[in-house]
Amino acid sequence: MNKVADPSSPADCIREGYQPGCIGDVASLHARFYARASGFGVFFERKVAAELGDFAQSLPASGKALWLYLDHGRTLASIAIDGDEQARVAHLRWFIVDESLHGRGVGRALLAHALDFVDARFDETYLWTFKGLDAARHLYESHGFRLTDEAEGSQWGRAVVEQRFSRRRVGIGS
Repeated sequence: MNKVADPSSPADCIREGYQPGCIGDVASLHARFYARASGFGVFFERKVAAELGDFAQSLPASGKALWLYLDHGRTLASIAIDGDEQARVAHLRWFIVDESLHGRGVGRALLAHALDFVDARFDETYLWTFKGLDAARHLYESHGFRLTDEAEGSQWGRAVVEQRFSRRRVGIGS
């Protein structure tokens, strides 16, 4: 297990915006986790790195934000909101927490930052994931996300049952 900072709360280590090295760190977190959990390979790692790199280069930008959990300059968790202000819809992306931080509230703290940002600007938030990630699904559903679409697809580099979860802004009907 990696030794990580032990702040008084997870929020003490969360920073908004691009930080040097974060693209590689976030791509690495995704690649290692999903290789073990689902057998994903270079296609997926490249997709994460390329899309996150393009996103980070666009920052700062209205309707877009990136939050990172940093430990001595290394990114150990991330979440991003990629919003379309005209459509009033936001895409939650690149949400990952290093296994050494599981159970410490880091994921909930990052998700709270993202949802506060979304609720101030957008009517709906969606994310893509796939069947079998039960802990993540539980976290999403506990924050108001509902499964809205499910079908076999291969946007991850191999066939999986892709799932789209959506959440309406607090105060807007379901």
